[in-house]
Amino acid sequence: MITREKGLELLRLSTGIFNADFRENQWEAIENVALKRRKLLVVERTGWGKSLVYFLATKILRDDGFGTSLIISPLLALMRNQVYSAKKLSVNAVTINSSNVDDWNNIQADVIGGKVDALLISPERLANDTFVENVIQKISNKIGMLVIDEAHCISDWGHDFRPDYKRINNIIGQMPDNVPILATTATANDRVVNDIKSQIGDSLLIQRGSLLRKSIQLQSITLPMQAERLAWLLEVVPKLPKSGIIYTLTTRDAKNVANWMSENGISSLPYYSGITSEEFPDTNDYRLFLEEQLSSNKIKVLVATVALGMGYDKPDLGFVIHYQAPGSIIAYYQQVGRAGRAIEEAYGILVSGEEDDEIHEFFRENAFPKADWVHEILTTLGRLNGASILTLEQEINLKRGQIEKTLKYLSVQERPPVIKVGTQWSRTVNPYKHDVEYITRMNTQRENEWNEVKHYIDDKGCRMIYLSNVLDDKTNISCGQCDNCLDKEIVSSDYNQASVNKASLFLKKADLSLQCRAQIPKNALLQYNLSGRIPVNLRAREGRILSRWRDAGWGTKVAEGKRDGFFSDELVEAMETMIKERWKPDPIPTWITSIPSRSGVVEDFAKRLANKLGIIYQRAVIKIKENDFQKKQENVFHQFNNLDGVFSIDAIEKGPVFLFDDVVDSKASMTTISALLLKEKIEAVFPITLSTTNLSLD
Repeated sequence: MITREKGLELLRLSTGIFNADFRENQWEAIENVALKRRKLLVVERTGWGKSLVYFLATKILRDDGFGTSLIISPLLALMRNQVYSAKKLSVNAVTINSSNVDDWNNIQADVIGGKVDALLISPERLANDTFVENVIQKISNKIGMLVIDEAHCISDWGHDFRPDYKRINNIIGQMPDNVPILATTATANDRVVNDIKSQIGDSLLIQRGSLLRKSIQLQSITLPMQAERLAWLLEVVPKLPKSGIIYTLTTRDAKNVANWMSENGISSLPYYSGITSEEFPDTNDYRLFLEEQLSSNKIKVLVATVALGMGYDKPDLGFVIHYQAPGSIIAYYQQVGRAGRAIEEAYGILVSGEEDDEIHEFFRENAFPKADWVHEILTTLGRLNGASILTLEQEINLKRGQIEKTLKYLSVQERPPVIKVGTQWSRTVNPYKHDVEYITRMNTQRENEWNEVKHYIDDKGCRMIYLSNVLDDKTNISCGQCDNCLDKEIVSSDYNQASVNKASLFLKKADLSLQCRAQIPKNALLQYNLSGRIPVNLRAREGRILSRWRDAGWGTKVAEGKRDGFFSDELVEAMETMIKERWKPDPIPTWITSIPSRSGVVEDFAKRLANKLGIIYQRAVIKIKENDFQKKQENVFHQFNNLDGVFSIDAIEKGPVFLFDDVVDSKASMTTISALLLKEKIEAVFPITLSTTNLSLD
């Protein structure tokens, strides 16, 4: 049997570091899974070295003739770092994911042939029946070790709960009982630990280390207005060591903060789910590029949503700033723990704002499918004897995301009431009762977790002790270096008022491109004979949106005007400035028309804007029949179908035109009416609107 000394020799030989040593509890974890073949949950602080444990354990098991380790890993960035770490330990690790589709067949053959030491996959891969049948089932009785990385995702109570993690139980059920299981996480309180244990089994051993991070100095600052926070960033970021991460709650704020920093001479890039660029059309390639820009210190700051979280490892990261407060202490520890892993001094600064409550309420309200969504989908699947998501969109007035979320939720139940074969979803014979009590309990818990964050912000005691208590870490050692322990600010909360004024103006210039849709759902606009891809000559030009609904720029003024039934002259001037100074459309429209509204407020604003621009207003779009409120239409089919035959065009002018509406969401109205106008041989249509309610929260 390999001793600790032999394990240490193996570690030094594999890493090439002659004086390398195990951190506290690392060898004990390796011994439990590789030598004693036990089931173990490791809860250790970020940067402790959990990947070292399972890759060294893999090497020991493979040298003893055991099969491939199967590692469930939640993020592509995490997989890339893990594969790199494995190579340093002479472990042949491969991954099957969306970025290496062309290599899947060869990788699968190597895995089945026993040529691979460790296979890394995402939990979502377990939802692919073909992959499970062709790979997992063929190696299930040969798996040398199962690793569940970031194991808090397996728990409903975890801050990053992923429904597909529920499918891991199916893998466990197919494996022999003596296969070791290693679950790892840095963020699990007792409630999460107990939930993980209930799913893996009572024989699960628990190894919990201290969460104290001596290198990080913690501080909390409250700056309600976004303009204040932007001004403060200009003061503090250049003074902070090395490079760092600024976390935002939304995609729009990641973009805004990164643009603000760059405009003011601080090298910065945004990072969020789905981000692409012309140079990197593949999202995963571009995200890797962004991570490398930060890793190599080519930028001062990466401004990121939670898309940059688990798995990103930069040992010398100097600071983590939260532009808005995260939803739980567990999430906060996970993110702030990115800083100071291999340096003696790093900073974790939580800055809270007035919008935080509203954003987290939005997240909570949309965390679980509603009972009526479930009823409609199950009823429709039963009536149609199966349907694709496209068919469900036509049959049910729900957003595509709501349909997909509901189907995912139902498909991972212990006895799933739905099943997917190819693109078709079908109702199974399994009965289903929507567990409203469970959902209420989970939402209440998440609200409690948000309250814990608010208490952290205002707490006067040691911040590390507060984090430790919430995370059920029993060490309770005062850090002695947070703002409360030192009884002074670590970094100043002061900002320059001139910078606040500049930031306010910046936020009011944060207008957005408006691209109408290029595709119309089949059978949605039969009366207009529009379907499928819209001919180029019937498509609107690129337009503009002045603001996002209730944002820190003009969005709040728009919301107030919508409520009061009158948009202020200030908004007219803002729209004029946007058109003349920042946008400058070509060819310049010679007239304006508007989408009919029940109150007349849209036409009134369009007339005042026309007067300001010195062009004419014409009521060219005529409503010829009543329809339901457009805001009640949830998905793209119903949004277009609700407009079919509703409008006619009475256009005299043939020159380029502004098509105005006050608020846009689905863009169905703008797309349809633009096509109708262009059918009348109008030269060009430029859509413009005051705001969008599509908040892109993520």
